[in-house]
Amino acid sequence: MDYKKLLPSENLSSFINCFWTLEITADKNAAKQRIVPDGCIELAFILGDDIKRYTSEHEYILQPRAMVLGQTVSPFYIQPIGYVHTFAASFFPYAFSHFISKPIKSLKNQETSIYELFKPDEATKLESDIIQARNTSQRIEILEAFFLYKLSDPQTIEHIVKTTVDIIFAQNGDISVNAITKSNPNKRRQLERKFLDLVGISPKHLSKLVRLQSALTLLINREDNLTNIAYKSNYYDQSHFIKDFKALTGVNPRAFLDDEGMTLSRLFYK
Repeated sequence: MDYKKLLPSENLSSFINCFWTLEITADKNAAKQRIVPDGCIELAFILGDDIKRYTSEHEYILQPRAMVLGQTVSPFYIQPIGYVHTFAASFFPYAFSHFISKPIKSLKNQETSIYELFKPDEATKLESDIIQARNTSQRIEILEAFFLYKLSDPQTIEHIVKTTVDIIFAQNGDISVNAITKSNPNKRRQLERKFLDLVGISPKHLSKLVRLQSALTLLINREDNLTNIAYKSNYYDQSHFIKDFKALTGVNPRAFLDDEGMTLSRLFYK
């Protein structure tokens, strides 16, 4: 068994966790292998013989030879038919959704052919180029070129903005642009520029506003003390909460509750 793991270039390190290859000599008595979920989404190309994926104890499907394995929530079993040779890219949990228009949740617990996710001509060329490549290094170059091209597509950039907004709201504002782009300066600047064009404010500012909404709801309903509200709303501590609160409302939390000039604002969040 020969398993290798390789890092992506800096330009794609915001999206791709790693590339990996697996080669196993053919064995007619090969046992089923239990695959444990790891939280990542895999784009895989089967370059050797087919691989069974069991859907029940005795029933199975043959995995597509160029596929995306979505998020899995429980272990599953695979079994090689012969020689195993797989080349794959492992994407960070939030990353692959940037490249496709299909809802990422529709990929869960299954393999999806790349022909269902990309344009037919794109999928055909990508699979052909990967198969014909001389070695792993060339396959990495081909796959990176494909995704860098996708990132230059205005539709992809707009999709990244949309999914970033979704992430910000889903996390109650508790995520930074650095986390989304893995501190890649080029991607961060590109995202921030497009974000301003489409949303009107920066991702950082939107994150602060969304996090404040959560805190305001707890505060107005007097559900807890300031320290607990700060932690529940994902602030580092109470002083950080009060600083952000005053910057965005003009008053501190206690004054907000007592100020008659805040009646309408309190009503909106009640």
